Amino acid sequence: MQNPNHPADTNLCSVTQRTIDAPAALRAVQAAIRHATQIGVRVNVSVVDAAGVPAAFARMAGAPLHSIDIAIDKAYTAASFGLPTGEWQAALQSHSEAVRAGLVLRPRFVAFGGGLPIVESGERIGGIGVSGGSEAQDTDIAHAGLRELGLSV
Repeated sequence: MQNPNHPADTNLCSVTQRTIDAPAALRAVQAAIRHATQIGVRVNVSVVDAAGVPAAFARMAGAPLHSIDIAIDKAYTAASFGLPTGEWQAALQSHSEAVRAGLVLRPRFVAFGGGLPIVESGERIGGIGVSGGSEAQDTDIAHAGLRELGLSV
C-alpha cells in the first residue's frame, strides 16, 4: 500500500505534518495583544504548534495569573481537536453521558470560549488561546490573532 504522504516511498513509517512557525506565532500573539489593548482587556495569549507545544506566549501586565495556564490549555485543546473551545458544550450533546462527563475532567481540556484552531490550507497547524476577559472577549481577541495571519475558523 502506498503512503499518501510519501507517494514515492512506501517503506516510510512517518508522515509529514505542517506546523505554525515562530514568526507567525509571534505575529498572532502581538495582534491579539493589540486588540485586547484596544478593547481595554488585560489577557494572556498562547499559541501552540500542531503538536500542542508552545510556540509563543505573552502576558499583559495585570492579566489574571490563573489565566496563564487557561490560555495555554485553550490553545492546546483547540490544536488537539481542531474545534473552537467555545463549541464544546454543543458538540458534547451528541455524545454519551460518559463522554460528556469524562472529557471535561481531562487535564488541559477546556470547554469554554477563547481557544481557536489555527488552520492553513485545510490543515491544522496549531491553536491560539486567550484568557483574562469574558468568553466573548477572549474569543474575539483570538480571532484578531488569526486575522493577522490571514486565517479564520
